[in-house]
Amino acid sequence: MPRNQSIKSVLIIGSGPIIIGQACEFDYAGSQAARSLREEGIEVTLINSNPATIMTDSVTADNIYLRPLEKKYIREILEKHKIDAVLPTMGGQTALNLAIECEKAGLWKKYGVKIIGVDIKAIETTEDREKFRLKMIELNVNVCKGETAQSFLEGKEIAQEIGFPLVIRPSYTLGGTGGSFVNDPADFDRALNAGLHASPIHEVLVEQSIMGWKEYELELLRDNNGNVIIICSIENFDPMGIHTGDSITVAPAMTLPDTVYQEMRDLAIKMMNGIGQFAGGCNVQFAVNPVDDKIVGIEINPRVSRSSALASKATGYPIAKIAAKLAIGYNLDELTNAITKTTSAYFEPALDYVIVKIPRWNFDKFKGADRHLGLQMKSVGEVMGIGRNFQEALQKACQSLEIKRNGLGADGREVTNQEQLLQSLAHPSWNRLFHIYDAFKLGIPFKTIQNLTKIDKWFLHQIEELILLEKEISRYDLETIPAAILFEAKRKGYADRQIAHLLECYESEVYKKRNDLGIKRVYKCVDTCAAEFEAKTPYYYSTFVDVSHASPLHLENESVVSDRKKVIVLGSGPNRIGQGIEFDYSCVHGILAAKECGYETIMINCNPETVSTDFDIADKLYFEPVFWEHIYDIIQQEKPEGVIVQLGGQTALKLAEKLHRYGIKILGTTFESLDLAEDRGSFSTLLKNNGIPYPKFGVIESAEQAVELSRQLGFPLLVRPSYVLGGQSMKIVINEQELESHVVDILRDIPDNKILLDHFLENAVEAEADAICDGEDVYIIGIMEHIEPAGIHSGDSYAVLPPFDLSEEIISQIEAHTRKIALALNTVGLINIQFAIKDDKVYIIEANPRASRTVPFICKAYQEPYVNYATKVMLGEKKVKDFNFKPVKKGYAIKIPVFSFNKFPNVNKELGPEMKSTGEAIYFIDDLQDDFFVNVYAERNLYLSR
Repeated sequence: MPRNQSIKSVLIIGSGPIIIGQACEFDYAGSQAARSLREEGIEVTLINSNPATIMTDSVTADNIYLRPLEKKYIREILEKHKIDAVLPTMGGQTALNLAIECEKAGLWKKYGVKIIGVDIKAIETTEDREKFRLKMIELNVNVCKGETAQSFLEGKEIAQEIGFPLVIRPSYTLGGTGGSFVNDPADFDRALNAGLHASPIHEVLVEQSIMGWKEYELELLRDNNGNVIIICSIENFDPMGIHTGDSITVAPAMTLPDTVYQEMRDLAIKMMNGIGQFAGGCNVQFAVNPVDDKIVGIEINPRVSRSSALASKATGYPIAKIAAKLAIGYNLDELTNAITKTTSAYFEPALDYVIVKIPRWNFDKFKGADRHLGLQMKSVGEVMGIGRNFQEALQKACQSLEIKRNGLGADGREVTNQEQLLQSLAHPSWNRLFHIYDAFKLGIPFKTIQNLTKIDKWFLHQIEELILLEKEISRYDLETIPAAILFEAKRKGYADRQIAHLLECYESEVYKKRNDLGIKRVYKCVDTCAAEFEAKTPYYYSTFVDVSHASPLHLENESVVSDRKKVIVLGSGPNRIGQGIEFDYSCVHGILAAKECGYETIMINCNPETVSTDFDIADKLYFEPVFWEHIYDIIQQEKPEGVIVQLGGQTALKLAEKLHRYGIKILGTTFESLDLAEDRGSFSTLLKNNGIPYPKFGVIESAEQAVELSRQLGFPLLVRPSYVLGGQSMKIVINEQELESHVVDILRDIPDNKILLDHFLENAVEAEADAICDGEDVYIIGIMEHIEPAGIHSGDSYAVLPPFDLSEEIISQIEAHTRKIALALNTVGLINIQFAIKDDKVYIIEANPRASRTVPFICKAYQEPYVNYATKVMLGEKKVKDFNFKPVKKGYAIKIPVFSFNKFPNVNKELGPEMKSTGEAIYFIDDLQDDFFVNVYAERNLYLSR
């Protein structure tokens, strides 16, 4: 059936601030859905409180409401706009819960709004653990033995009946919140209590544990005619017992016999049809007993999910885009495949490559956190590697993580303590993958590793093979290594840096040797159809092909280089605390601005959750690690005019030195200026020469120097390493013992780094400014005053735009310092400067000549596309005076930090110079009498620690 013509306006509900368990995959889905609906001439209204996303940008929707996700604001929108339908499936659990709340309050009915993309009954069936269990039994789908409890007493009775081990799953929670495995009756009371409290309806499912079984997911799409297609099968490398958001996952499924897959597929379709007849996407999770292949249904999400973002990027099939079209009445056979542009959307993608997703954790930010992985998700981001085989994809994913590793192993950092390894294999944490490699290297038997981890033998053999290959490589040196072995290492994803470690030579020597031997990367297209039809969308990954055996077809480099002028934008890699979605926002706007200037735009990024890695944002997308070797090969292939590094956070910035050394043009602010701002000591000297006040400081390189210097500067001291993001390893110390211990820790984690000690200004007010500079003129886009005192990281502070309590004299000092610093650093593009104000004097804390966390917030508050302007300045296409700045200034905008401390119940909420928030929201007030502001201001000192 063609499009439902009665739907002329649609409300999309977003997912709010980023928290652990609900991240930017919903920004990606919501943005794609909004664009898909607008293609149909539908007016899109959007509500979301997250200012850091593309989703809440004017390029995405017709009407954007940056409001808290609450019923009263939905009512406000429905009063103001004629809305025909609401699409609640693009905003994660938050959007679904709000849609249900509005349904119960009769809001949709009152305003004549139709729910599309799902039905409320389906949500209730899948979220209410008991309803789901009963529905599965009715459909003849195996489920674990279990019952729901709504009281402590009920839970105890059920546990007694089923027996241990057990699993507790709360109803209506996200990211596994409140869930736990209980092997021992002594732990049951505490776990049951936690689960009942975590569920908004205070209900839990108590069921038998199937820990150690294999876990799979299928992504489905269904249209109004009941046609269903499976987009992707995903296999969890980690067995049942670890939340799928914390599991390494692989697509397509690697160890699933075809008969079991066909049975699973039939069950998934039966389950989706059984919960309700809606048109849209669905994610179904299964467990399979490795002994007899018995399949058990675990859960269904009748919405786009974390996995559907991954499946979209893995297959190139834009699930959210198609799901939005199905929701307004189209059927699959009426739509075309967005990648081939010629074939139907009613087909199942075929993959001739493998993808591996690895989560990214940030446990270091939560001192004392339980680092074990279980039912509650704890990762803050993820990366995806694409390769022709599992090992290549796995190595590329490891290279993407940015945890100071060059891949899986071959870097001299393995653990050799047998006791520690055995403990880690049995009790999974974030580094278990590396410890499996270490265990094989140490000679721990295969059987022991398999028994402790319950990971499928096929995956373990793949890692064992890498160890055998490394032993073979280590027999040679650079001169004697046979071409066949070097090729084998590259085919299995090894970086030149890893091979150099094994051959005991330089990375550059390996690079030269393999190129001389003709072992070069070729680029293959992600085409959704295993190259059966030509893809029109340029979405690429790299691999190596054997020159001696490959057919001409396989040797082909599918990335055809045009003769247009090109620009490469380096993405920001995996989300983590300190570097989140706001940098992806900047990258996307940088791409769009460069397109407007007539450049062919090329994006390099490895984050499957984001809008920047959508196949139709840049002219060309290379889904590759933001890792030197990969970037350099792409630059050699594309020969761009230059590379933009100031939009992708610290990830991109860290590569500036290498680009500079290799003579590759950095667009905008030069490497020398970026380096000067990052090097804390040199920057303070620049301030001194320009007569700009800064706290007394000194630079040290050892603990002895630190103690000596502290006697001149006086405590308290702020200890800051150079070249870090999100305040990593920054700390306020109050005595020599603390100082010594912290400096030793920093030098252990970041060797050869310069450390700045500056006298910490207690009880100072903190402020920050963002500006655009073209080397001659400076335009300050916004000045924000923090509600909390200096000492709490700016990313963890409530920031008010414009300032609420600074005198005109102070503001003019801030403006003067900002202009002076931007020009002294020869800034071309964006710059963020942070200030501490004490005794009516403005001191400089630091300057970052790049896109900052607050730029999207100011863009949304003042309704101006500042990243677009800044990019045109970086490209040399425009000067600051060419823009007609017209910010919309009304009342105040408050940036609200959002934390995920509830995932780490044994960690206190303490705030200091190291950032801990996972996301942010925006809140507008008319004046300072607003209750929200008054409450926050009253608590401004509450969480200040060191």
